[in-house]
Amino acid sequence: MSLNRFDLSGRNALVTGSSRGIGLALARGLAQAGAQVMLNGRDPIRTEIAAAALRDDGLAVQACVFDVTDPDRVADGMMHFEARMGAMDILVNNAGIQRRTPLLQAPEDTWAEVIETNLTAVFRCGREAARLMAPRGRGKIINIASLMSEAARPGVGPYAAAKGGVKMLTRAMCVEWAPLGLNVNAIGPGYFATEMNAELVADAAFDAWIRRRTPAGRWGNVDELIGAAIFLASDASSFVNGQVLYVDGGVLAGL
Repeated sequence: MSLNRFDLSGRNALVTGSSRGIGLALARGLAQAGAQVMLNGRDPIRTEIAAAALRDDGLAVQACVFDVTDPDRVADGMMHFEARMGAMDILVNNAGIQRRTPLLQAPEDTWAEVIETNLTAVFRCGREAARLMAPRGRGKIINIASLMSEAARPGVGPYAAAKGGVKMLTRAMCVEWAPLGLNVNAIGPGYFATEMNAELVADAAFDAWIRRRTPAGRWGNVDELIGAAIFLASDASSFVNGQVLYVDGGVLAGL
C-alpha cells in the first residue's frame, strides 16, 4: 500500500477537548499529516493559545470554543466549523474528565457529570457530525475510549462505566452509519503521562505499579497516539469499522 493512503491533505478535522493533553497531541498530528484542524475547548484563552502555538509551527489550525455538554452549543459549533473550514471530514471525540471517587461514596452529581462529559457528549457530537457527513456519503469519526473500556480499578467507577459505554457506542454508530459511508472507530489509550494523570505519575507507589503492570515498562507519551489517529482518519483504514485500537503498551495482553 502506498504511503499516500495516510495523507490527510485536503481533509478538515475537528478535535474536541484539544487545548491540551491527548487532544492537543492528536490535533497536532492530524495537522502534520496535512489536515486543516479546528481545536475545541471550553476556555477561550487556553484554546486560542494552543491554536496559536500550532500555527507558529506552520500548521493549518483554527479554534472554536464550545462546551460538549451543551446540546445547543454543540450544534452551533458544528455549523460554525463548516462555515469556516468547509465540509467536516474527521471528528475526534476526545473531550473528557476524571473524578476519582469510590463508588460507595460517589455523589450522584459526580456520576452524572462524568457520564455526561465522557459518554453522552460523544453521542451528541458524533450524531451532529454524522448528520453533516451522511448526505455526502463519507466521514471519519474517532472516539477516544480507554483501557478502562475493558478493565476497571478502584476509584474510577464512573469513568470506567463511561468509557465502557464509549466502546459499545462506537459499535452502535458503526452498524447504523457504516451503510451511510462513515467509518466509526475508537482509540483506547492505556496509562499516559498527562495533566489528568499528574497525581498518579507523581505517586511513587502507583508509578512503580504501572511500570510493573505494563509490559513496555513505562507510561505512554501522548505523541505515541498520533499514528493510531492518522491511520483511523485516513484512507488506510477504509475497511476498518467499529473497532477499538488499544494503545496501552501491552497492558491488556496479560494478567
